[in-house]
Amino acid sequence: MKVRVSFLGVLFLIAGCATYAPLDPAFFAIDRGILPSPDTTAQIAGLGPCTDNPDRTLRLKTNQPIHVLVHGCFGSSGNFRGLAQVLAFHGQQSACFTYDDRADLTQVAGELRTALHQLEEQTHSSKITLIGHSQGALVAHKSLTDLPQPLPPTDLSLVTISGPFSGIAAAKTCGRKWLYPLSLGILPLSCYLFTGAKWMDITYSSSFIREPGQLASQVSQYLKIDTDESESCRREEEGRCVENDDIFSLAEQRNVLVESDPRTEQVTVRAGHVEIVGDKSIAPTKLIEVLQQQDVLHTTAPERLSAFRRLLEELYQLDAPDRVAPRDSTG
Repeated sequence: MKVRVSFLGVLFLIAGCATYAPLDPAFFAIDRGILPSPDTTAQIAGLGPCTDNPDRTLRLKTNQPIHVLVHGCFGSSGNFRGLAQVLAFHGQQSACFTYDDRADLTQVAGELRTALHQLEEQTHSSKITLIGHSQGALVAHKSLTDLPQPLPPTDLSLVTISGPFSGIAAAKTCGRKWLYPLSLGILPLSCYLFTGAKWMDITYSSSFIREPGQLASQVSQYLKIDTDESESCRREEEGRCVENDDIFSLAEQRNVLVESDPRTEQVTVRAGHVEIVGDKSIAPTKLIEVLQQQDVLHTTAPERLSAFRRLLEELYQLDAPDRVAPRDSTG
């Protein structure tokens, strides 16, 4: 019997991640806001400031909490520059993890875990909050499960945003193992060529998805933010959507094995895939609101609300101030 294998799903794997603008040297630095003065520097593989500056030296205050942000596919540390400045405005330190987004995700999670351990060793951080978006959510979650690398001996928190914990639907064809011999090996080869070694981790049938692992005992809380991205649009022209922001469905983001942990707080936000974390023209106000409600981001003091609005307008080049609505400390 002749079997015809469709590679349409493979082609769409590339669309399973959000794309971002080219690097801009104008964004190689951030305003430190009210961050405490740094008293140590650190050079840690994979970790650096939340910019695309080639200088990856971290300058941090010891014995203080640190937020570590993990980008998604086709992303970079610079994608989180705005969020890093939002954190700095509220006096909260950040670092960003950069990795090869085509690599085996378990391998990347191990590298992240090693980096977190070294970060704690060099800064004696009192708490590390790990925040991952999209594919970065998968990496962040995996890094805090049953991997052989040691975890930092400090309080850990996890935040995942728009993570495809049930596998990427567009990669479904790659997960049909019975097709491998029928395609004479062309299917797995094509999957690898399009996405790299990670292709075996992002399908519904992979052990990475089917056996996500339990979070380590050091993790005190887990905030899982799912995004209802249906009918979302990233860019419009003349009243019609020319670039949608609907990357992962809620079904792709849900996984009972991930959500059943009693430390999990699950929140669903109606927002596009890029909209939720922001880009150069969209402020992540919905994410800011959730993070403040869940005490991940400090609330904004009433006397600083105007300054915060101005910061967001500058960071995200907003046209209208009323698009920015940070939550103040009165709730």
